[in-house]
Amino acid sequence: MTIRQRKLIGAVLLLLLVIIWSLAGVAVAQAPVLASSRGWQMLFYVLAGLGWVVPAMPLIKWMSGPKPKT
Repeated sequence: MTIRQRKLIGAVLLLLLVIIWSLAGVAVAQAPVLASSRGWQMLFYVLAGLGWVVPAMPLIKWMSGPKPKT
């Protein structure tokens, strides 16, 4: 697989990840427990805002191509 193909596939997958992550975040944000406490809201929004980076990192590494042989 060429690097261009990896980047195209990776870009599409990253876009899907962000869309699904944001829709899930919107759905969970409607929970009554979040509405009752500012602390829970802050924790949720920090985790929801930064949490997508964890699954995205392996995908970005894969997009950059195979490691050069030494």
